[in-house]
Amino acid sequence: MSQDHQAIPISFLDLAPVPQGKSTAEGIFQTVAMAKCAEEVGLNRYWMAEHHNMPGIASAATAVLLSHIGSQTQSIRIGSGGVMLPNHAPLTIAEQFGTLQALYGDRIDLGLGRAPGTDGATFRALRRQMNDAERFPQDVQELLFFLSNDTESSPVQAIPGAGSNVPIWILGSSLFGATLAAHLGLPYAFASHFAPQMMSQAIAAYRDNFKPSAYLQAPYVMLAANMLLADDDATANYHFTSAQQSFVRLRRGERGQMPKPVHDMGEIWSPAEKMMVDKSLSVSFVGAPSTVQPKLDAFIAQYQPDELIITANVFDQDARIRSLKLIPKLNLFTLQR
Repeated sequence: MSQDHQAIPISFLDLAPVPQGKSTAEGIFQTVAMAKCAEEVGLNRYWMAEHHNMPGIASAATAVLLSHIGSQTQSIRIGSGGVMLPNHAPLTIAEQFGTLQALYGDRIDLGLGRAPGTDGATFRALRRQMNDAERFPQDVQELLFFLSNDTESSPVQAIPGAGSNVPIWILGSSLFGATLAAHLGLPYAFASHFAPQMMSQAIAAYRDNFKPSAYLQAPYVMLAANMLLADDDATANYHFTSAQQSFVRLRRGERGQMPKPVHDMGEIWSPAEKMMVDKSLSVSFVGAPSTVQPKLDAFIAQYQPDELIITANVFDQDARIRSLKLIPKLNLFTLQR
Protein backbone atom coordinates (compact mmCIF):
# COMPACT_ATOMS: atom_id res chain seq x y z
CA MET A 1 0.00 0.00 0.00
CA SER A 2 1.28 3.44 -0.91
CA GLN A 3 2.16 5.45 2.18
CA ASP A 4 1.11 8.70 0.52
CA HIS A 5 -2.57 7.98 0.04
CA GLN A 6 -5.45 6.46 1.93
CA ALA A 7 -6.94 3.34 0.38
CA ILE A 8 -10.24 3.82 -1.44
CA PRO A 9 -12.83 1.37 -2.79
CA ILE A 10 -12.97 0.52 -6.47
CA SER A 11 -16.14 -0.34 -8.39
CA PHE A 12 -17.06 -1.30 -11.95
CA LEU A 13 -19.38 0.37 -14.46
CA ASP A 14 -20.61 -1.92 -17.23
CA LEU A 15 -22.41 -1.01 -20.44
CA ALA A 16 -23.12 -4.68 -21.18
CA PRO A 17 -21.26 -4.45 -24.52
CA VAL A 18 -22.42 -6.68 -27.37
CA PRO A 19 -19.24 -7.54 -29.31
CA GLN A 20 -19.24 -7.55 -33.10
CA GLY A 21 -20.65 -10.85 -34.37
CA LYS A 22 -22.26 -11.75 -31.02
CA SER A 23 -25.93 -11.84 -30.08
CA THR A 24 -27.49 -9.79 -27.31
CA ALA A 25 -27.84 -12.99 -25.28
CA GLU A 26 -24.11 -13.67 -25.65
CA GLY A 27 -23.33 -10.10 -24.59
CA ILE A 28 -25.47 -10.52 -21.47
CA PHE A 29 -23.81 -13.86 -20.70
CA GLN A 30 -20.43 -12.11 -20.82
CA THR A 31 -21.74 -9.34 -18.57
CA VAL A 32 -22.77 -11.89 -15.94
CA ALA A 33 -19.27 -13.38 -16.09
CA MET A 34 -17.81 -9.91 -15.53
CA ALA A 35 -20.07 -9.32 -12.51
CA LYS A 36 -19.03 -12.65 -10.98
CA CYS A 37 -15.37 -11.84 -11.58
CA ALA A 38 -15.76 -8.37 -10.05
CA GLU A 39 -17.23 -9.96 -6.95
CA GLU A 40 -14.45 -12.55 -6.75
CA VAL A 41 -11.78 -9.86 -7.10
CA GLY A 42 -13.38 -7.86 -4.29
CA LEU A 43 -14.74 -4.80 -6.05
CA ASN A 44 -17.26 -2.68 -4.16
CA ARG A 45 -20.09 -2.10 -6.67
CA TYR A 46 -21.23 -3.30 -10.07
CA TRP A 47 -23.23 -0.65 -11.85
CA MET A 48 -24.99 -0.66 -15.21
CA ALA A 49 -25.91 2.29 -17.43
CA GLU A 50 -29.16 2.94 -19.29
CA HIS A 51 -28.72 3.52 -23.03
CA HIS A 52 -31.24 3.13 -25.84
CA ASN A 53 -31.09 2.47 -29.59
CA MET A 54 -27.46 1.32 -29.45
CA PRO A 55 -26.77 -2.11 -31.01
CA GLY A 56 -23.53 -2.47 -29.03
CA ILE A 57 -25.09 -1.96 -25.57
CA ALA A 58 -27.50 -4.43 -23.92
CA SER A 59 -28.42 -2.55 -20.72
CA ALA A 60 -31.46 -0.56 -21.93
CA ALA A 61 -33.79 -2.35 -19.48
CA THR A 62 -31.42 -1.58 -16.63
CA ALA A 63 -33.49 -2.84 -13.69
CA VAL A 64 -34.30 -6.11 -15.48
CA LEU A 65 -30.64 -6.83 -16.17
CA LEU A 66 -29.65 -5.81 -12.63
CA SER A 67 -32.10 -8.34 -11.27
CA HIS A 68 -30.41 -11.06 -13.30
CA ILE A 69 -26.98 -9.90 -12.08
CA GLY A 70 -28.28 -9.97 -8.52
CA SER A 71 -29.39 -13.57 -8.91
CA GLN A 72 -25.92 -14.56 -10.12
CA THR A 73 -23.92 -12.80 -7.37
CA GLN A 74 -23.90 -12.93 -3.60
CA SER A 75 -22.40 -9.85 -1.96
CA ILE A 76 -21.25 -7.16 -4.38
CA ARG A 77 -23.40 -4.03 -4.44
CA ILE A 78 -25.37 -3.68 -7.69
CA GLY A 79 -27.00 -0.62 -9.11
CA SER A 80 -27.54 1.88 -11.88
CA GLY A 81 -24.90 4.21 -13.14
CA GLY A 82 -27.31 5.42 -14.07
CA VAL A 83 -31.00 5.37 -14.68
CA MET A 84 -31.86 8.37 -16.88
CA LEU A 85 -34.68 9.74 -14.75
CA PRO A 86 -36.26 12.03 -17.41
CA ASN A 87 -37.17 8.82 -19.28
CA HIS A 88 -39.29 7.52 -16.40
CA ALA A 89 -41.93 8.41 -13.83
CA PRO A 90 -40.30 8.53 -10.37
CA LEU A 91 -42.96 6.13 -9.04
CA THR A 92 -41.98 3.52 -11.64
CA ILE A 93 -38.29 3.71 -10.68
CA ALA A 94 -39.18 3.52 -6.98
CA GLU A 95 -41.17 0.35 -7.66
CA GLN A 96 -38.41 -1.20 -9.79
CA PHE A 97 -35.60 -0.52 -7.31
CA GLY A 98 -37.84 -1.30 -4.36
CA THR A 99 -38.39 -4.69 -5.98
CA LEU A 100 -34.63 -5.14 -6.39
CA GLN A 101 -34.14 -4.28 -2.73
CA ALA A 102 -36.85 -6.78 -1.74
CA LEU A 103 -35.06 -9.46 -3.77
CA TYR A 104 -31.43 -8.72 -2.89
CA GLY A 105 -31.50 -6.73 0.34
CA ASP A 106 -29.29 -3.75 1.03
CA ARG A 107 -27.02 -4.37 -1.95
CA ILE A 108 -28.89 -1.95 -4.22
CA ASP A 109 -27.74 1.51 -5.39
CA LEU A 110 -29.77 3.92 -7.53
CA GLY A 111 -27.64 6.33 -9.56
CA LEU A 112 -29.63 8.96 -11.45
CA GLY A 113 -28.72 10.90 -14.56
CA ARG A 114 -30.40 13.88 -16.21
CA ALA A 115 -29.45 13.13 -19.83
CA PRO A 116 -31.80 11.06 -22.02
CA GLY A 117 -29.10 8.46 -22.78
CA THR A 118 -30.12 8.37 -26.43
CA ASP A 119 -30.95 10.43 -29.50
CA GLY A 120 -33.93 12.73 -30.04
CA ALA A 121 -35.97 10.28 -32.13
CA THR A 122 -35.61 7.54 -29.50
CA PHE A 123 -36.42 10.05 -26.77
CA ARG A 124 -39.73 10.73 -28.52
CA ALA A 125 -40.29 6.99 -28.90
CA LEU A 126 -39.96 6.77 -25.11
CA ARG A 127 -42.90 9.24 -25.00
CA ARG A 128 -40.72 11.88 -23.38
CA GLN A 129 -40.09 15.53 -24.25
CA MET A 130 -36.73 17.27 -24.16
CA ASN A 131 -37.92 19.71 -21.48
CA ASP A 132 -38.65 16.78 -19.14
CA ALA A 133 -35.04 17.11 -17.96
CA GLU A 134 -35.92 20.52 -16.50
CA ARG A 135 -37.97 18.71 -13.83
CA PHE A 136 -35.00 16.59 -12.76
CA PRO A 137 -34.53 18.21 -9.30
CA GLN A 138 -38.23 17.81 -8.49
CA ASP A 139 -38.27 14.26 -9.85
CA VAL A 140 -35.28 13.32 -7.66
CA GLN A 141 -37.04 14.67 -4.58
CA GLU A 142 -40.23 12.83 -5.50
CA LEU A 143 -38.26 9.62 -5.88
CA LEU A 144 -36.55 10.15 -2.52
CA PHE A 145 -40.01 10.53 -0.97
CA PHE A 146 -41.39 7.36 -2.57
CA LEU A 147 -38.44 5.35 -1.19
CA SER A 148 -38.62 6.89 2.28
CA ASN A 149 -40.37 5.95 5.54
CA ASP A 150 -42.72 8.94 5.22
CA THR A 151 -45.31 7.72 2.72
CA GLU A 152 -47.88 6.06 5.01
CA SER A 153 -50.31 8.97 4.77
CA SER A 154 -49.68 9.52 1.07
CA PRO A 155 -52.50 8.60 -1.35
CA VAL A 156 -49.82 7.13 -3.64
CA GLN A 157 -47.21 4.68 -2.42
CA ALA A 158 -44.46 2.74 -4.14
CA ILE A 159 -45.15 -0.91 -3.38
CA PRO A 160 -42.50 -2.32 -3.33
CA GLY A 161 -40.29 0.67 -2.62
CA ALA A 162 -41.78 2.55 0.31
CA GLY A 163 -39.49 2.32 3.31
CA SER A 164 -36.69 0.67 1.35
CA ASN A 165 -34.49 3.78 1.51
CA VAL A 166 -32.45 2.59 -1.48
CA PRO A 167 -29.38 4.90 -1.59
CA ILE A 168 -29.67 7.50 -4.35
CA TRP A 169 -26.66 8.96 -6.14
CA ILE A 170 -26.58 11.95 -8.46
CA LEU A 171 -24.55 11.38 -11.63
CA GLY A 172 -23.29 14.16 -13.82
CA SER A 173 -20.64 15.78 -15.98
CA SER A 174 -21.38 19.44 -15.21
CA LEU A 175 -21.93 21.84 -12.34
CA PHE A 176 -25.70 21.20 -12.41
CA GLY A 177 -25.55 17.68 -10.96
CA ALA A 178 -22.77 18.62 -8.55
CA THR A 179 -24.79 21.52 -7.14
CA LEU A 180 -27.96 19.45 -6.89
CA ALA A 181 -26.18 16.59 -5.10
CA ALA A 182 -24.64 19.09 -2.69
CA HIS A 183 -27.98 20.78 -2.00
CA LEU A 184 -29.77 17.48 -1.33
CA GLY A 185 -26.90 15.98 0.65
CA LEU A 186 -26.46 13.01 -1.68
CA PRO A 187 -23.36 11.18 -2.95
CA TYR A 188 -22.06 12.35 -6.33
CA ALA A 189 -20.50 10.44 -9.22
CA PHE A 190 -18.77 12.36 -12.00
CA ALA A 191 -18.62 10.98 -15.56
CA SER A 192 -14.92 11.68 -16.02
CA HIS A 193 -14.53 8.52 -18.14
CA PHE A 194 -15.97 10.29 -21.18
CA ALA A 195 -16.57 13.95 -20.22
CA PRO A 196 -13.72 15.09 -17.96
CA GLN A 197 -13.68 18.75 -18.98
CA MET A 198 -15.44 20.12 -15.86
CA MET A 199 -14.21 17.55 -13.36
CA SER A 200 -12.23 19.94 -11.11
CA GLN A 201 -14.97 22.57 -11.05
CA ALA A 202 -17.72 20.02 -10.37
CA ILE A 203 -15.82 18.38 -7.50
CA ALA A 204 -15.15 21.79 -5.94
CA ALA A 205 -18.77 22.91 -6.37
CA TYR A 206 -20.03 19.73 -4.74
CA ARG A 207 -17.65 19.77 -1.79
CA ASP A 208 -17.92 23.52 -1.17
CA ASN A 209 -21.74 23.56 -1.20
CA PHE A 210 -22.50 20.21 0.44
CA LYS A 211 -25.26 20.24 3.07
CA PRO A 212 -25.32 17.30 5.49
CA SER A 213 -28.55 15.34 5.27
CA ALA A 214 -30.34 12.29 6.57
CA TYR A 215 -28.71 10.43 3.68
CA LEU A 216 -25.09 11.56 4.07
CA GLN A 217 -23.18 13.52 6.69
CA ALA A 218 -20.13 14.46 4.58
CA PRO A 219 -19.55 14.81 0.82
CA TYR A 220 -18.74 11.60 -1.04
CA VAL A 221 -17.27 11.78 -4.54
CA MET A 222 -16.88 8.86 -6.92
CA LEU A 223 -14.92 9.49 -10.11
CA ALA A 224 -15.25 7.35 -13.23
CA ALA A 225 -12.26 6.22 -15.29
CA ASN A 226 -11.49 3.92 -18.17
CA MET A 227 -9.15 1.19 -16.99
CA LEU A 228 -7.75 -1.67 -19.02
CA LEU A 229 -4.93 -3.61 -17.42
CA ALA A 230 -2.92 -6.31 -19.19
CA ASP A 231 0.29 -8.21 -18.68
CA ASP A 232 2.08 -5.72 -20.94
CA ASP A 233 1.40 -2.24 -22.30
CA ALA A 234 1.12 -3.30 -25.95
CA THR A 235 -1.67 -5.78 -25.22
CA ALA A 236 -3.64 -3.25 -23.19
CA ASN A 237 -3.27 -0.52 -25.82
CA TYR A 238 -4.30 -2.92 -28.59
CA HIS A 239 -7.55 -3.94 -26.86
CA PHE A 240 -8.33 -0.35 -25.87
CA THR A 241 -8.66 0.54 -29.55
CA SER A 242 -12.16 -1.00 -29.30
CA ALA A 243 -13.18 1.78 -26.93
CA GLN A 244 -11.50 4.42 -29.10
CA GLN A 245 -13.29 3.18 -32.22
CA SER A 246 -16.63 3.16 -30.39
CA PHE A 247 -16.15 6.79 -29.46
CA VAL A 248 -15.29 7.76 -33.04
CA ARG A 249 -18.37 5.94 -34.32
CA LEU A 250 -20.59 7.63 -31.76
CA ARG A 251 -19.40 11.07 -32.79
CA ARG A 252 -19.87 10.18 -36.45
CA GLY A 253 -23.43 9.05 -35.76
CA GLU A 254 -22.63 5.49 -36.82
CA ARG A 255 -24.44 2.58 -35.20
CA GLY A 256 -23.01 -0.87 -34.63
CA GLN A 257 -21.81 -3.49 -32.19
CA MET A 258 -18.62 -3.25 -30.16
CA PRO A 259 -15.80 -3.22 -32.77
CA LYS A 260 -12.83 -5.54 -32.82
CA PRO A 261 -9.46 -4.04 -31.83
CA VAL A 262 -7.05 -2.88 -34.52
CA HIS A 263 -3.28 -2.51 -34.64
CA ASP A 264 -3.32 0.94 -36.22
CA MET A 265 -5.91 3.55 -35.21
CA GLY A 266 -4.35 5.87 -37.78
CA GLU A 267 -6.35 4.01 -40.40
CA ILE A 268 -9.58 4.66 -38.49
CA TRP A 269 -9.58 8.24 -37.28
CA SER A 270 -8.66 11.64 -38.65
CA PRO A 271 -6.25 13.89 -36.71
CA ALA A 272 -9.22 15.93 -35.49
CA GLU A 273 -11.05 12.80 -34.34
CA LYS A 274 -7.94 11.56 -32.55
CA MET A 275 -7.69 14.87 -30.71
CA MET A 276 -11.36 14.66 -29.73
CA VAL A 277 -11.07 11.07 -28.49
CA ASP A 278 -7.84 11.73 -26.59
CA LYS A 279 -9.49 14.67 -24.84
CA SER A 280 -12.72 12.83 -24.05
CA LEU A 281 -10.93 9.68 -22.84
CA SER A 282 -8.11 11.49 -21.04
CA VAL A 283 -9.08 9.86 -17.72
CA SER A 284 -7.91 6.43 -18.85
CA PHE A 285 -5.44 4.06 -17.26
CA VAL A 286 -4.28 1.59 -19.87
CA GLY A 287 -1.28 -0.71 -19.61
CA ALA A 288 0.49 -3.09 -17.27
CA PRO A 289 -0.13 -2.44 -13.55
CA SER A 290 3.41 -1.09 -13.16
CA THR A 291 2.75 1.44 -15.93
CA VAL A 292 -0.66 2.47 -14.65
CA GLN A 293 0.32 2.79 -10.98
CA PRO A 294 2.18 6.15 -11.05
CA LYS A 295 -0.50 7.74 -13.24
CA LEU A 296 -3.17 6.47 -10.87
CA ASP A 297 -1.23 7.75 -7.86
CA ALA A 298 -1.05 11.21 -9.40
CA PHE A 299 -4.74 11.25 -10.33
CA ILE A 300 -5.93 10.23 -6.88
CA ALA A 301 -3.52 12.64 -5.18
CA GLN A 302 -4.84 15.51 -7.29
CA TYR A 303 -8.58 14.90 -7.06
CA GLN A 304 -8.89 12.96 -3.76
CA PRO A 305 -11.92 10.84 -4.75
CA ASP A 306 -13.63 8.79 -2.05
CA GLU A 307 -14.13 5.98 -4.56
CA LEU A 308 -13.18 5.14 -8.12
CA ILE A 309 -15.51 3.44 -10.59
CA ILE A 310 -13.86 2.00 -13.66
CA THR A 311 -15.13 0.80 -17.01
CA ALA A 312 -13.55 -1.42 -19.67
CA ASN A 313 -15.80 -1.16 -22.68
CA VAL A 314 -13.86 -3.27 -25.19
CA PHE A 315 -14.50 -6.14 -27.59
CA ASP A 316 -12.44 -8.95 -26.12
CA GLN A 317 -14.04 -10.69 -23.11
CA ASP A 318 -10.81 -12.39 -22.05
CA ALA A 319 -9.09 -8.99 -21.98
CA ARG A 320 -11.85 -7.58 -19.78
CA ILE A 321 -11.66 -10.49 -17.35
CA ARG A 322 -7.86 -10.31 -17.25
CA SER A 323 -8.04 -6.59 -16.51
CA LEU A 324 -10.26 -7.20 -13.49
CA LYS A 325 -8.02 -9.95 -12.19
CA LEU A 326 -4.99 -7.64 -12.32
CA ILE A 327 -6.62 -4.95 -10.14
CA PRO A 328 -5.30 -6.46 -6.86
CA LYS A 329 -1.78 -5.76 -8.16
CA LEU A 330 -2.51 -2.03 -7.86
CA ASN A 331 -2.03 -0.12 -4.62
CA LEU A 332 -4.54 2.43 -3.26
CA PHE A 333 -7.61 0.21 -3.33
CA THR A 334 -9.54 -1.51 -0.58
CA LEU A 335 -11.03 -4.75 -1.85
CA GLN A 336 -14.02 -6.42 -0.23
CA ARG A 337 -12.88 -9.73 1.20
